[in-house]
Amino acid sequence: MALIHRTTLKPTKLELLAGWLPTRPWYHGPAAPELAKAGGFRLDDPAGEVGIEFMIVTTEADGTEGTRGPVAHLVPLTYRGAPLDGAEHALVGTAEHGVLGTRWVYDGCHDPVLTAGLLALIEGRTRAQAQSITDTPDREVARSYAGGGPVPGLGAPADTDESTEFAVPDSDLVLRLRRVLTPGPTPPEGTVGHVTGAWDQPDGTRPRAVFATLQAR
Repeated sequence: MALIHRTTLKPTKLELLAGWLPTRPWYHGPAAPELAKAGGFRLDDPAGEVGIEFMIVTTEADGTEGTRGPVAHLVPLTYRGAPLDGAEHALVGTAEHGVLGTRWVYDGCHDPVLTAGLLALIEGRTRAQAQSITDTPDREVARSYAGGGPVPGLGAPADTDESTEFAVPDSDLVLRLRRVLTPGPTPPEGTVGHVTGAWDQPDGTRPRAVFATLQAR
């Protein structure tokens, strides 16, 4: 069970992300974004060592043709008490937690604890937890799985212009995590499993979207 501490984090998550997000190939927004936290959820690490959060942040569009209004990005993060070996390229930054001390913050797509948790969520072996309340399920996060058994593992993550993808070895399946969220909760054809959820838009609406899919390539 993830314990939510009511304390400080310096720099804040949004401050860390403001410098990191514009360096990502799937980021759609201005070079110097003003980010707003718009929602998300957590997963529990069975070992109780790693914090796992799927954060949604919004920013204004970058002004290019066809981009209007706020853009919502899904950013999976992990929080560790020590560096993750071999993941220097995925480090978002470090922050000082008022209770836990120094935390190493990673792009969770490169952290095996988060990817294992995401598969467990899709398959129904774990439940999404509220982002800011201890031991409280997030009932807005929905999942479905029609596969014949557990997914045996995932390949290395690969970024596209709107998602991060993981091939499932020895199969025709790919796990696709949407980085840029588009309202509409219906997954594409060929989907074996998926996760959907909602977030807050600046205009007060709360759309739903597909967060992740396990589907045929």
